[in-house]
Amino acid sequence: MLQSMIFDMDGTLFQTDKILELSLDETFKYLRSLDLWDTVTPIEKYREIMGVPLPKVWETLLPNHSVEVRKQTDLYFLERLIENIKSGKGALYPNVKAIFDYLVENNISIFVASNGLVPYLQTIVNYYHLEDWITETFSIQQIETLNKGDLVRTIINKYDIKYAAVVGDRLSDINAAKDNGLIAIGCDFDFALEEELAQADYVIDNLMELKTILFTKEKVNASEK
Repeated sequence: MLQSMIFDMDGTLFQTDKILELSLDETFKYLRSLDLWDTVTPIEKYREIMGVPLPKVWETLLPNHSVEVRKQTDLYFLERLIENIKSGKGALYPNVKAIFDYLVENNISIFVASNGLVPYLQTIVNYYHLEDWITETFSIQQIETLNKGDLVRTIINKYDIKYAAVVGDRLSDINAAKDNGLIAIGCDFDFALEEELAQADYVIDNLMELKTILFTKEKVNASEK
């Protein structure tokens, strides 16, 4: 039986697309007001790299800008994301709380491992009261390597986890599972790519399908005893 499930946040639990374009537009409008940008908001480019740590986001979107401008942009973007969450413009994916109830009822602990920054993640957790289910939320900001596999390993070591699954929508989540000998469950949601999901052990398009995977694994384990 699984001890734990480690979830990605953006594109897995939280429908980031509902506030992403809005926040990005607001950020690039801000850059235009400072004469630091003079064309359209690069939303498609951002979607291509969705899931990477924010420092890499700004390296990609603002390749010709200084490190200082990128840092300033990062802070403003974070402010807009947080404000839009608090304004109720975001949403969880369907059945997040229902599957969390099921996992807790079956003594499976819940963690979040995300490339999002601490204040952003905490805002989501607080706004939707996810602390009622989640044991702890971990941000890539907490480790030096900016590697999600290392972030997941931090959770494993801290809580002495032996048997778990990582649930996420991008290759970084799948690799984080495989790097640590865990089950990789891909979510075929908004930002997912078919070629990345092909590398997962399981693929779901609704979080309630996790119940079926858990039931299947339980039967397999029982038959092996």
